[in-house]
Amino acid sequence: MPPLQVSLIAIPEGSISTLHGLYDVLSSFEMLAGFDEAIPASPPFRVQIVAAQAGPVRLAGGLSAQAHRGIADAGDADIVIVPSVVLSRGAWARGRYPALVEWLAQAHRRGALLCSACSGVFLLAETGLFDGRDATIHWSYASAFRAVFPDVRLFPERTLVAAGERGELVTSGASMSWHDLVLYLIARHVGPTVAQTVARFFALQWHRDGLGPYIVFEGRRDHGDAAVLAAQDWLEKHFSVGSPVEEVVRRSGMAERTFKRRFTEATGLAPLSYVQQLRVADAKRRLERTRAPVDEIGWRVGYEDPAFFRRLFKRITGVSPAGYRRQFQIPPYAAGGARRR
Repeated sequence: MPPLQVSLIAIPEGSISTLHGLYDVLSSFEMLAGFDEAIPASPPFRVQIVAAQAGPVRLAGGLSAQAHRGIADAGDADIVIVPSVVLSRGAWARGRYPALVEWLAQAHRRGALLCSACSGVFLLAETGLFDGRDATIHWSYASAFRAVFPDVRLFPERTLVAAGERGELVTSGASMSWHDLVLYLIARHVGPTVAQTVARFFALQWHRDGLGPYIVFEGRRDHGDAAVLAAQDWLEKHFSVGSPVEEVVRRSGMAERTFKRRFTEATGLAPLSYVQQLRVADAKRRLERTRAPVDEIGWRVGYEDPAFFRRLFKRITGVSPAGYRRQFQIPPYAAGGARRR
C-alpha cells in the first residue's frame, strides 16, 4: 500500500514547535523500525511542508521553516494539517490567504482529511466547512474564534473532535494536544498498537480526561450590563461566603428573578453556576500550590460537605481533586526553589 501523503501547512502566524513536532513524529517510522515489531516495514506516511510558495517561511516566533512545495505544485494530499497559530493582538483577520483557503477546500473535495492542531482551526474555518459542525480549540482563543466564526459549535474542553460525514474534519484542542492528533491519525490509518508504540517511544501524552482540567475560568465581562459587572466583581472577592447568590441579589437591589435572568443573559451562566466555577478555580490554585488536605480546601472555597465538593470538582474539571493535584502540582525534582547565586 503506498504511503499516505501528509501536507503540513506553514503560514507566518504558525508555531514552529507544533509544525516540526508533527513532522518529526509522522516521519519517524524508518527510525522506529527496529524499536518494536509492531512498526510497519514501509513508512505509512510521506510528509511535506506546504506554503503559498516553496522556500523559507518566517514563522511567529521568528524562526523559519522550509516549505518543500507551494500550493501550485503540492499534489493531492490525503491528510492536511494546519499547526497552531499565534494571533496578532488576540484577533484573527479573515481573508489574508484566499488562495490557500481555496486549496484547502479543493483538498477536501478530493477526499482529504482536514486537520488542525489547536488554533490552526482559524485558517480551516475560513473554508466554511466547519459551519454547523463541532470543533475544539485552545480555551484561551475560544472567544476570539466565536467572534469570527459564530456558526461553528466550539467545545474547548474536548481534546479532539472528528466531525463531518466521514470524520474528515479533525480538530485538536490546547497546545500540546497535537500529541493526541498525531496519535489519532496513526491509530486511524496504521492501527492502535502502532500508535501506542509511537506514544511510548516519544513519551507522548494522551489527554484522556479532556482539557477541562487545564481551562482557567474567566467570566464573560464584555456584555455591557453595569449591574451584572458589579455583581461579578463582588462574587470574585466573596464567593466563599455562605449563600453568596442570595447576598449578591440583595446587594443588587433587584427582584431575584430579574437579577438571575439578567445575570444569565449577560454571562452565559446562572449565578449559582458562576459561583461554582469561581470556587473550583480557587480550589485548583490551592491544589497546585499548597499541600493542604482536599477537605480543607473544599471548606475554604465554601463547601462544608467534602463529598459534594469532590463530586462538583470532578463534574467541572473531569478529574478528582486528588487526580488534579497529582497532574498539576510541581513534582519534587522541580520544587527545590531558585538556584542560589
